Amino acid sequence: MQQHTDLAEQVIIPNLPWIIGGGMLLGLIAILGWVFTTWLRVKHGYPLETSWGKAVEPKVTGESVERIKMLTQENTHLRAELGSVKDRLETIERIVTDQPSKLARDIAALAGEDRGHA
Repeated sequence: MQQHTDLAEQVIIPNLPWIIGGGMLLGLIAILGWVFTTWLRVKHGYPLETSWGKAVEPKVTGESVERIKMLTQENTHLRAELGSVKDRLETIERIVTDQPSKLARDIAALAGEDRGHA
């Protein structure tokens, strides 16, 4: 029995902080590995799994379907608006890059048209 006590006093107890720290480090590495593999699965579109190996699928509810419809409509509207803004920007770019004398003539011509219609 004395031999076991000497082993504990000489080896285990002085190195106990290293043993505990090593165990905690291994646990942290395992957790970080799990988080990393889950991130990789999500990034590349693989389905997530439960602890029993069954794929976790998102639950489709009426609320989520309505939300998807609303977001799709909003996306369509925003795309149309973006197209309109691009067209307007092209016009402004053309006006800015045209020669100043041509721009002055175009403005004068437009001003003359307004006076003729008034």
